Amino acid sequence: MSGTQTDRAEVAHGYRAGRTLPIRVELVRQLKRRRTLVMGGILFALPFVLLIAFQVGGGPGGDNDRVNLMDTATLSGANFAAVNLFASAGFLLVVPVALFCGDTVASEASWSSLRYLLAAPVPRARLLWSKLVVGLGLSLAAMVLLPLVALAVGTAAYGWGPLEMPTGGSLPAGTAAQRLVITVAYIFVSQLVTAALAFWLSTRTDAPLGAVGGAVGLTIVGNVLDQVTALGDWRDFLPSHWQYAWLDAVRPRLQWSDMIQGASVSVTYALVLFALAFRGFARKDVVS
Repeated sequence: MSGTQTDRAEVAHGYRAGRTLPIRVELVRQLKRRRTLVMGGILFALPFVLLIAFQVGGGPGGDNDRVNLMDTATLSGANFAAVNLFASAGFLLVVPVALFCGDTVASEASWSSLRYLLAAPVPRARLLWSKLVVGLGLSLAAMVLLPLVALAVGTAAYGWGPLEMPTGGSLPAGTAAQRLVITVAYIFVSQLVTAALAFWLSTRTDAPLGAVGGAVGLTIVGNVLDQVTALGDWRDFLPSHWQYAWLDAVRPRLQWSDMIQGASVSVTYALVLFALAFRGFARKDVVS
């Protein structure tokens, strides 16, 4: 056996690609980062901010004759949780998704540690997989944290009761809790396209702010385009067009059609963008 073959055998001995950069290790690393703690603090504080706003302002509603979900916020803990989701789903919940998925690879490049991870050696696909799973996991945790805190705060302030509908009728508290679970699940699936866009950008740039800001910016552009009624049926291809389809889950009769369409659009875009991220990073010349 030649010297080169001997060296290769020594290097390969005991090496398992699947054991490099364990998800547990990556999760601990990300949980310790300041941006994770700050984002968690913001989401934890939002229900308290809304509670104070309702206490100071005398409750939701006002001169507007139209009745919407926001006007039912103080009727029960379930209503308060639903209102928190309604107030944050359009933008606030987009930010942690873009942050956790867009900052993950680009931050390693900005710290000049990405090349050292790959030299460990951590296979590129394994590195992306670990970071993607953790990014999506933290995004889901952010979406679960908000309604959980809101439900606890709302129940303490307004009591445990049925979910009252803006247009009349109500859902028993147990059924309302199940519907809130469906709501959170749908919001998470609908945000997969934002996660995928941020993750793809994170593999293309060494600037974390560029990846996060790009994903948030394009999401905002999608929201603006959805307001252009002249686009007609073309808006059905915009993920933002279906972002509030979860409202069908807080009606007396659960309706799935819009949520299924919205989930299909989001998952389709997400799969394409995730594939581009893995394909592009596999061929990328990593120098940072």
